[in-house]
Amino acid sequence: MYRLPTVRPRGTGPIGHAGRTAPAPGLQRDVVPLSVLDLVPVGSGSTPTEALRASTALIRRVEELGFQRYWVAEHHGMPGIASSSPAVLIAHLAGASSTIRVGSGGVMLPNHQPLVVAEQFGTLDALHPGRIDLGIGRAPGTDPRTAQALRRGAGSLGADDFLEQLTELASYFRGEGPVTAVPAHGQQPAMWLLGSSGYSAQVAGLLGLPFAFAHHFSGENTDAALALYRETFRPSGVLAQPYSMIAAAVLAAETDAEAHRLALPGALQFLRLRQGTPGLVPTPEEAAAYPYSVQEQAFVDDRLAGQVIGSPDTVREGVRALVERTGVDELMVVTGAHAGADRLRSYELLAGAFAHDSLTTAGTMAG
Repeated sequence: MYRLPTVRPRGTGPIGHAGRTAPAPGLQRDVVPLSVLDLVPVGSGSTPTEALRASTALIRRVEELGFQRYWVAEHHGMPGIASSSPAVLIAHLAGASSTIRVGSGGVMLPNHQPLVVAEQFGTLDALHPGRIDLGIGRAPGTDPRTAQALRRGAGSLGADDFLEQLTELASYFRGEGPVTAVPAHGQQPAMWLLGSSGYSAQVAGLLGLPFAFAHHFSGENTDAALALYRETFRPSGVLAQPYSMIAAAVLAAETDAEAHRLALPGALQFLRLRQGTPGLVPTPEEAAAYPYSVQEQAFVDDRLAGQVIGSPDTVREGVRALVERTGVDELMVVTGAHAGADRLRSYELLAGAFAHDSLTTAGTMAG
């Protein structure tokens, strides 16, 4: 369907396509490239403008640190997340950086006409050749009422026609669509499929595309989805072997206690989202003072238990264990601290924790 750049995973010799390969003798399996997933969190007492400025500063810093790619998510109707328009944000972030790959994690295809997505990402790829990733998801990324408002007409909100939409989207880049998409034809943003269950894993495998899994909110399904992707994978013009990535919640601070203090607001925000009252990311003080019920405390504890939180040493061991267990080729880190400065510092500490393992200085990778 698409051609990704030739891949040479660290510790291997030249190979023709992306793939998950065995490490060279003496090389840790955890040596994989790090990437960033940014939800553009809006903290209590802050504004979307400030959140977007923080994201601009963050992409510049993680590019300096050697992170592989920087993706923004598509969410709607959530006051604490300012990433409702990935294409617009990608254009800004790609212009604010120079080498890091920038993309969508992802574009929720049921919310958009495939022609519009092709035109947007064709334009992005023309502006920033070889740096644009088009991550595609099949969920609406919002509540049913908002999802309906995103679409023209009163059609079904289901994702039953996802494959049809995906096929149409791909056809525009090949110049085989029902109409001509300018400037999509001839452009090659790297296409990924995203998922939080087994459906997209299987589609990605059958189409021979790279696959990214939302471990940060669907950790109970991670291992099964990755196994399904690898089992169903068919070599394509994009990949000769499977290439997988997971998004994981990671927060590093100077000490374990400080990291947990900074991570609690994100857990409380997620609790409120699940309770149907989405809001801004609370401050650490607001999160600590919240009167949790027994059930709420259990929810928050379970949420934090599925994340990698702590000092640089603690985070390094947690990331190593996660990568070793899942066997992924790349790790995308999402950090949901209240303050932009704390998020930026977390990525600095994470990069420093793996400085001697060359985790953030790997060679060219998929897309």
